[in-house]
Order: sequence, then C-alpha cells, then structure tokens
Amino acid sequence: MIDVNALRKGTTFTLDNELFKVLDYTHNKTARGGATIRVKVRNLRSGAIYEKTFTGGERVEDIRLDHAEAQFLYNDGDLYYFMDTETYEQPAFNREVVEDIIPYLTENTTVKISTYNGEPIDIEIPITVELEVVQTEPGFAGDTAQGATKPARFSTGLEVQVPLFVNEGDVIRIDTRTGTYLTRV
Repeated sequence: MIDVNALRKGTTFTLDNELFKVLDYTHNKTARGGATIRVKVRNLRSGAIYEKTFTGGERVEDIRLDHAEAQFLYNDGDLYYFMDTETYEQPAFNREVVEDIIPYLTENTTVKISTYNGEPIDIEIPITVELEVVQTEPGFAGDTAQGATKPARFSTGLEVQVPLFVNEGDVIRIDTRTGTYLTRV
C-alpha cells in the first residue's frame, strides 16, 4: 500500500479491483484544511480516462509490472498486434489502449509491453521515432524570417511542423512525448 501523496505521473496502482496508471497529478493544500490530491488516470483494462480525487492520508495498493520488448506487427480494425521478441507471443491491444501512440507506430517499431500477472496491460513507445515525410510544401530560399516552419505529413497520418529545408522523402526524428520535430536523419 502506498500513500496517495506518493502518486506521480506513470505510477500504476489498483483501486476497487481495477488497474490504473496516473497520467497527471496535482496536489492542493488549503490553509487549515487537509490536502487534496487530484489525479487523471487511465483504466489499463478498458482504456477509459477518469479524474479521481483523494484526501491526504488515503492509501492505494501499488503493483509491480513486468516489462518485455516487443515489435508492432499490424492492426486489424480496432485491434493492434505486437510480437514479444523473446517468447514470440502476439498480444493484441484495443484501440483505446494504444490511442495516443498510433501516430508513431510503423511496422516493426520496437515498444515495451507492461504485463500484470501475465496479462498485457500497457505499452510504452520509445522517446523518439523516425518517420518518412510523404507530403510537404516546398520551402523556398528567402522565406526564412526566423525559425520558419511548414507542415509535413507522414505515412502514419501524423502532421508535424518542420523547418523549410525538409523535403518529401526525408526521414525525420520526432519526439513522441511532445510530437515535435527534432532533426533530419
């Protein structure tokens, strides 16, 4: 059991037999009153996102997750299939669970799958991914005022602002935490 004051972004815990992962955390302390802890959590089984409020001193049960490396194989409608690189098992995840990483997934992308008692429940994508630009406007010399950018579209459907010198066919490194351009590869 852990105190709710110890909850931070990325912490996983159980409450009422449901598994949750903290997405956002705020701690409010009033002058004479007790502390209020507000967390935005994702139910790891259903993918639903909730906001929960706890009072200082409450406790939740923390859990231990096992991690395994896997590769993205393909999607079939609302199911996304991955292959564990050690056991060759192919767990499938609902679209709701992988919703925020879909724009960064290409075939053979290496991810980290988190399991709880043998049940795959969460996916972590690398901090950076490399994607090929499939559509962008041409950049012309003289268009630069200071850090001028233009939109670029990738095969995954992701659209990112890139510098003017980036052309179609270039491979770009993108930060998956912010969805921003880092460098041309």
